[in-house]
Amino acid sequence: MNLRLSDLWRWDGTVDRGPYLTIGVLGFALKHNLDRIVATAVFHQPWGIFNYLAPLDTPTGIQGLSRELATFYATLVALALPFIWVGLGLTLRRLRAIRLPTWLAVLFFAPVLNLVFFLLLAVIPTHPDVEEAETGEPLTARRRRDVLGRILPNHPVGSAAMALLLSTIFGAVVTLAATLVLRKYGWGLFVANPFCMGMGSVILYSYHGRRSFGTCMAVASLSTVLVGLALLAFAIEGVICVAMAAPIGLVLSLFGGCLGYMLQLRAAAPGALPRSLVVLALASPLLMGAEALEPMAPPVLRAVTSVEVAAPPEVVWRNVVSFSELPEPSEWLFRAGVSYPLRAEIAGAGPGAVRRCVFSTGAFVEPIETWDEPRLLKFSVTANPPPMEEWTPYHDVRPPHLNGFFLSHGGQFLLTPLPGGRTRLEGTTWYVHTMWPATYWELWSDLVIHKIHLRVLRHIQRLSEAAAQPKPEPK
Repeated sequence: MNLRLSDLWRWDGTVDRGPYLTIGVLGFALKHNLDRIVATAVFHQPWGIFNYLAPLDTPTGIQGLSRELATFYATLVALALPFIWVGLGLTLRRLRAIRLPTWLAVLFFAPVLNLVFFLLLAVIPTHPDVEEAETGEPLTARRRRDVLGRILPNHPVGSAAMALLLSTIFGAVVTLAATLVLRKYGWGLFVANPFCMGMGSVILYSYHGRRSFGTCMAVASLSTVLVGLALLAFAIEGVICVAMAAPIGLVLSLFGGCLGYMLQLRAAAPGALPRSLVVLALASPLLMGAEALEPMAPPVLRAVTSVEVAAPPEVVWRNVVSFSELPEPSEWLFRAGVSYPLRAEIAGAGPGAVRRCVFSTGAFVEPIETWDEPRLLKFSVTANPPPMEEWTPYHDVRPPHLNGFFLSHGGQFLLTPLPGGRTRLEGTTWYVHTMWPATYWELWSDLVIHKIHLRVLRHIQRLSEAAAQPKPEPK
């Protein structure tokens, strides 16, 4: 199919996979190099491939950006607009060419998934006018004779079982390669892998014939569930981490299953399903390899929690610096194995003193940086204990993410006097985690840190309010 320059700006009609692939690759190369030149030459900012995925490197999001950084990102958005117009138009035309719904163009804006989607559109042949393409033989008859057709049973139950077996083995191998070999808990593992598993399992399940939407969704979700169970059964992960990863994994596997369902429903072109399976098999391993070659710098995040204490700052301060043993936790998160604070000890006073906040898995070592009694106690963190003890049917499980993937950099207690002899006590933690997508894992890390903050702050509150109560007169 010939493509003229004026066709780049059109959204009507169709486009063949050759021009679509060529323009997509050249457009991305041009866009990335343009962004890199602008970033380095004009704004003196480093810029790499994975900067498109990394969140803003500020603990307060867009509100925390300096004027210069805000201008930088606004410039990148302005430069992206013509590329978005061309890319979206080509994607819509390509979807029409293979008879898929045009609303799937929303995947053009989905990080990581847009790369898988682009490759799928580039390899799936244009839909023929009739199913009996080229030979006049029905496509289902030809599929029974190819390699996959001989492996996959024709019966719905047998095809579902084989699809789940193959997708579970694939997902488990990819997960082991990411965590134990590459030691990367990133986009390839948590985004590309479940999406590709869900879509691939549905394509395998429906290879010999069209299946219902409900059964396709069941197969797609079960593929992810079985990988999680396999990780538990072989002592690779514990219950907590599998449970935390389950929401994003299930949603993406179902989304991939939806795309697989529509592909088996609409794509009658010879080779569409096998070529899609090749793309899905390569996508997550290639992305994980790229992440290992060019690691992303994690943003420094901040979690802030506060309580009001019915005691003056002078009384509250004494319990902030160190506090006695806390009672056993009742929160489900801590009872499930997440590390929780037990007590705080301090050696010395003033800047240079060393505070130790003892947790159930070890102690945070916290050299004091600011000692502004009774207003501000600020400290750095030089030692971090493991963030949890995995809940597992086995004696002990030590996945790599328990060491070095979640680190506290520092914290502070801020005491603000309030009317009536009360105090607003605010606890802040600055931390990083090297798990992606950072926004998703930040939801979990913030939840855990806020629970830890509240456990400490409420204990300080109880101690301070008890100390501030007037002592009864002796009789």
